[in-house]
Amino acid sequence: MSTARLLLALADLAPQPTQERLQRDHLGDQCAWGDLGTVRDGAELAKYDELHRDERLLRQGWGIVMGRTQIDGKTRRVQLPLVSRPVRLQTDPKRPFQQLVVPAGDIEVHNGLEGTELGLRLEAVFGPTGAEEPEPDTAWLAEAAAAAGFDAEAVQRVPTQSERDRLVVVPRAVVYIAPEVNPSSLATGLRDWAKRPGIEQTAFAAMHDPVDAEPEADPRPPQCPLPLSGEQTAAVVQARTAPVTVIAGAPGCGKSHTLAAIALDAIANGQSVLIAAQSVHAADVLAELLDRHPGPLPVHFGDSERRDRFLTRLGTGTAKGHKRREVERQQEAAAEAAEYAARVEAEIATWLDLESRRGRVQDLPLFLLDDFPGLRDADLDEAERLLARSRRDDGWWQRLRARLAAKRLRRIAGADGTTTAIARALKAARDQRDAARLAAAGGLRLAPLWSSLETADAEAAQAIGRSLHLETGSADRRNAAARKALAELGTALRSGGRPQRRERLASVDVAALLRAMPLWIGTVADVEDVLPARAGMFDLVILDEASHINQLRAAPVLARARRAVVAGDPRQLRFVSFASAAKTADVLAKHGIADRLGQLDIGKVSAYDLACGAGPVVELTEHHRSVPHLIGFSAAKFYHGRVEPITTHPRNHESDAISVHRVAAQSSQEGVVEAEVSRALELLAELVDAGATGLAVISPFRAQAEAIEAGILKRFDLETIRRHRMRAGTVHAFQGSEAETVVVALGVAEGDAAGRRRFAAGPNLFNVMVTRARAHLHVVTAVGDPDGLIGEFLRYADQAPRSPGNGDAVGKWTARLADALEGAEVPVRQAYPVGHWTLDLVVGDAEEAIGVVAEVHPEGPSAHVARHRALRRAGWRIEEAFPSAYGDDPSMAAIDLLAELRGH
Repeated sequence: MSTARLLLALADLAPQPTQERLQRDHLGDQCAWGDLGTVRDGAELAKYDELHRDERLLRQGWGIVMGRTQIDGKTRRVQLPLVSRPVRLQTDPKRPFQQLVVPAGDIEVHNGLEGTELGLRLEAVFGPTGAEEPEPDTAWLAEAAAAAGFDAEAVQRVPTQSERDRLVVVPRAVVYIAPEVNPSSLATGLRDWAKRPGIEQTAFAAMHDPVDAEPEADPRPPQCPLPLSGEQTAAVVQARTAPVTVIAGAPGCGKSHTLAAIALDAIANGQSVLIAAQSVHAADVLAELLDRHPGPLPVHFGDSERRDRFLTRLGTGTAKGHKRREVERQQEAAAEAAEYAARVEAEIATWLDLESRRGRVQDLPLFLLDDFPGLRDADLDEAERLLARSRRDDGWWQRLRARLAAKRLRRIAGADGTTTAIARALKAARDQRDAARLAAAGGLRLAPLWSSLETADAEAAQAIGRSLHLETGSADRRNAAARKALAELGTALRSGGRPQRRERLASVDVAALLRAMPLWIGTVADVEDVLPARAGMFDLVILDEASHINQLRAAPVLARARRAVVAGDPRQLRFVSFASAAKTADVLAKHGIADRLGQLDIGKVSAYDLACGAGPVVELTEHHRSVPHLIGFSAAKFYHGRVEPITTHPRNHESDAISVHRVAAQSSQEGVVEAEVSRALELLAELVDAGATGLAVISPFRAQAEAIEAGILKRFDLETIRRHRMRAGTVHAFQGSEAETVVVALGVAEGDAAGRRRFAAGPNLFNVMVTRARAHLHVVTAVGDPDGLIGEFLRYADQAPRSPGNGDAVGKWTARLADALEGAEVPVRQAYPVGHWTLDLVVGDAEEAIGVVAEVHPEGPSAHVARHRALRRAGWRIEEAFPSAYGDDPSMAAIDLLAELRGH
């Protein structure tokens, strides 16, 4: 199938914005006039900004077209800025009644003025800092308005009330709430992509026409400073070679962490990486995660507050970079640190192996070594080599050597016998000798080695990250061509608008630029609006929030890379589409690809859905976000019990983290259940009085969310909202976010229509709604005893969680140790589940509880070490009580454990 034909079909499916949508009323009722640097009476907007911190909804506009005009044949009132930009508001410390306007993103001019001289003049109004008012001569604004399609009668600074129906241009600055950005058409861009060379070798082609042949795996451990679980490690390894890799995961299961690790590993292997997310907030989450670890400097090229910080760190871009010897020294240091950590781990594994084989010695039949007495003092390594050689039979020469080896082996063993019998005796001799070694050491006590391993792991992570940082900023990467490209990058990113940035970047030497700066982060919209349209420009693209991205938006991103990692969760909110199924079928038939309807149904098939048919899916199932009670319902209902919280601990496993607040209401009025709104605001006030921080109030319904928001704005001042980190909004707006405490106002009353209840009980929306809290969830509801999903959840919430009972599969020693501890009046739990792991025993309760490892993990030393690392990262205090350390006396082990518990 021609990739170009697919792109042309998608271009025909791309919606075209109408003139009415392009020229809608921007300002709304909530706005504050002022100059470019400050606004008076902006406290309410500042509050709104804080409540929607992750959404970045405030904009500042200038050159406001106001009045009545004809749009699509109808007379409409407009209040439209000809130029605008996202902003934040901060309280002026010198003038508390005034808010400082802080630029927070790209300058945008009206669609009809992009790329024109008047458009550039409008961009220049904001200037590099936005601190100065524009030039006094503003007569040219009438010409700009006309070019944008408005026949303005005058340029007038303050229209009078009697002149509201005149169409004028106001040369003033105003801050307002922008519910959405201007829509843009992808059709032209997709048609251009269809003509570009190399498109068949991109991730876009791999997504739509996957190949059956599996690439050769690269099993090396991940090269990145981030600690990883087994699932996350598998994802990193898979992403190295597969054309398309899918990362799936429930809320809080570490998708962002995994994507960051994949990006760093790819860069460590000499590749370039583009990270693209649906929202600015999601891109910032990944950027913040990368900032917490040493590594390459990411390029923030799009509409983000982080771009200015990146430019500050980039400087002029002409620095020559780190010298080769400095880079090599750090690489050697990283290799040595990783090698040392591996040696410590190997030493631990050796001792664990000794412990696991010690039990066999006690059950050894005595005649095994009596029959072959020479093995008691023999060189066992030599004996094992002879045993292996004696079993070779591939060719006459090997058979001759085997007979000679068997003869020498019998001589060492001190008796005649079959190689099978000698092998059993040899194993017994090895076990007995190792048991003696373990006994001579006083039994297995690994605490010093665990401490050394944690230190070694931390030092190795720092060294690897530092090595990656120096290598990506090395003089070898920053040759003359790269330095020139970096200087041009700085110039491009300092340009006012997105069209200017894209035009400047198009002329940069991309190969040299990506060699010097291999990691780029932005939104899906940023990628298409800013980056050069070059097929396979990056080695790897990472597409986050892909369940929320439609194919039209994903296509230009995927076309810019050769491989793709696509992350998402099909059980959370999906993208909203109004695509017509009939139109889709007609367009595909027109292009001769009607058989692709199942794949190219852009109204139903997200970028994530498409990827699942093109590559292997790695599912992350270990939950890291919230206490167990908060994820338990979703884990069972939506993820079939596969999700396990590694947050489980005696301090929280019985925590009733969900409170249901029932209120009385017959029906919602104009989309609002007032009783729920009042109770939600009371709860918020109670939480504020208690000093709680990290608070969010959400609802499935926009009208209900807006009513709650209005109540917050009225009840709390700006400082309180900031200090307690309050947020509010709809569930849709809160996807991808989290808070310590979340208040959910369901917005459904007893007498409401069934459709309203069905909306609130939509599985994807409901799953997002009840998994945003880290510590506590308050549910305010006006429904009594509902059925369906809401009823199931309320019944779950009404039942207090129970402590995990004693599990199965504890060993004999662990069971004896548990018996010895039970008389000490402390809680003792056996086979305690923590994520995908099991602790042999947990002794004590609440914060003081300790995890006890009494036997080697049944899957061997490697799993034992992995469990220890995971539990320590989860905050567990681990003590060990192996039988060899106590002469197989559980009472002695119990005394030590109780002393440790009480002395903490």
